[in-house]
Amino acid sequence: MKKKTEKPIINSNAPSSVTPEMRERFHNALLSVTSDRERPTIGTLSEKTLHAVIKNYIEPDEDKQEIPIGSFVADICTGDEIYEIQTAALKRLRDKLLEFLPSYRVTVVHPIIRKKKIFWIDPDTGEMTVPKRASAHTGCVEDAIREVYGIRDFLGNKNLSVRIVIIDADEFRIKDGYGRENKKHGTWLDKVPTDITDDILFECPEDYLQLLPEDIPEEFTVNDAVKCGMRKDHASLIVAFLNKIGVIEHIGKKGRAYLYRLKY
Repeated sequence: MKKKTEKPIINSNAPSSVTPEMRERFHNALLSVTSDRERPTIGTLSEKTLHAVIKNYIEPDEDKQEIPIGSFVADICTGDEIYEIQTAALKRLRDKLLEFLPSYRVTVVHPIIRKKKIFWIDPDTGEMTVPKRASAHTGCVEDAIREVYGIRDFLGNKNLSVRIVIIDADEFRIKDGYGRENKKHGTWLDKVPTDITDDILFECPEDYLQLLPEDIPEEFTVNDAVKCGMRKDHASLIVAFLNKIGVIEHIGKKGRAYLYRLKY
């Protein structure tokens, strides 16, 4: 039987990869960015806090931030290595990757919010509602894969890595929408990180096999992945993604289900 790359399995019970040193660096970055900023208010114009904190967490030296390279500006450049922090729509990085990858090692850093508290701001009075509990939605690494799919054509490039940083955060919105208390489709204002819970690096396509359960058979269907503990929607997404980047292959059918095989 072929063996998968020996990487730690990513699941809800896996230990965090964040060391005490990494957590300290994250909180130093948070303090550095937010110490001279008030909480978001209507009309705030600045680099969004989430992007700024992650950038300073990766590289606190401002002399290595916002570096012009060719037709673009890199978020971080440390010599022959570039870091691009993208909080959403990774597909927008395609032009940058086309220019950077032939000459630099590039790490795309994508933050995912695990838990968040939503603060609502009244547009007339500026009064802020303090939430009693976190939002019911819990973000996970599978949410990141939906975004990574947008740069799937670059994942085989040896110069490209993807780093998923999972955080908790406070989110600030304006009550200028409609529905109950004018919250539906209210204007999003800012996200402010509060803690880091995981930091996962994918250096090559084979690394994405760690998204599958450890005990999955060499030949399997989406239902087999579910039986091994994956959620059905996550299993469908991950299997389609792994097939697209070529680390598993479609080999036929098992009953009415598509059958796949590990290639590594």
